[in-house]
Amino acid sequence: MLAVESLAFGFPSRTVGRDVSFSLEAGEVMCVLGPNGGGKTTLFRTLLGLLVPHAGTITLDAAPLQSLARAEIARRVGYVPQGHTGYFAYTVREFVLMGRTAHLGVFASPAKADLIVADRVLESLGIAQLAERPITEVSGGERQLALVARALAQEPKLLVLDEPTASLDFGNQVRVLEKISALAASGIAILFSSHDPDHAFLCAHRALLLAEGRVLEIGAPRAVIRPDTLQRLYGVSVRVIDLGGGAHTCLPAIRP
Repeated sequence: MLAVESLAFGFPSRTVGRDVSFSLEAGEVMCVLGPNGGGKTTLFRTLLGLLVPHAGTITLDAAPLQSLARAEIARRVGYVPQGHTGYFAYTVREFVLMGRTAHLGVFASPAKADLIVADRVLESLGIAQLAERPITEVSGGERQLALVARALAQEPKLLVLDEPTASLDFGNQVRVLEKISALAASGIAILFSSHDPDHAFLCAHRALLLAEGRVLEIGAPRAVIRPDTLQRLYGVSVRVIDLGGGAHTCLPAIRP
């Protein structure tokens, strides 16, 4: 689905990361962990074709990313950015319908089938009751769920989510993580970032630890999320506790 080889990425005047290599298969979930300013968002924007790679290659369905038109990338890849401020009072349903744009012709309007898709994803995320509310009048957490719904309305093969649970309460965090697992089970490849290592334990097949723009480790969460790697990423002492039954959690060592 997605293959990244020896990637260097950043902005026109500055390289943020380099030597990043990984692949992502259909139905696989990968969680990217790293500190603020570690290059996660810049990496994602490069994988989406929004920033030009400084070196290396990115292929999507075996096609070089740079050879694909923006509309073709939009049909294959859904993106949930880190945050969104609503400037126009579209209803939540209209906002989610925007995810269907890549499937419509020039000047075409959404059809009944597009409305069905939008309502289905709203229902699946538990926000169907917000359909007629202006996007400018819902809470930050509800707006984040609407962003996820908009990306799902694209019906992508690959879904990229930049800290999708950042502004959500505990219940909505669980709903998003459950949705990530369900989408992967349906064959969609998922790449998401988080500041909570427990999220990788809960729903990721692999974790990529990104430190200062470079891959510190990549592999199964239980193998790469360790006290030493978390100390390297975040500069704090953390215990990784085996809860039994394959479940793990991270517990910070708070100093008095």
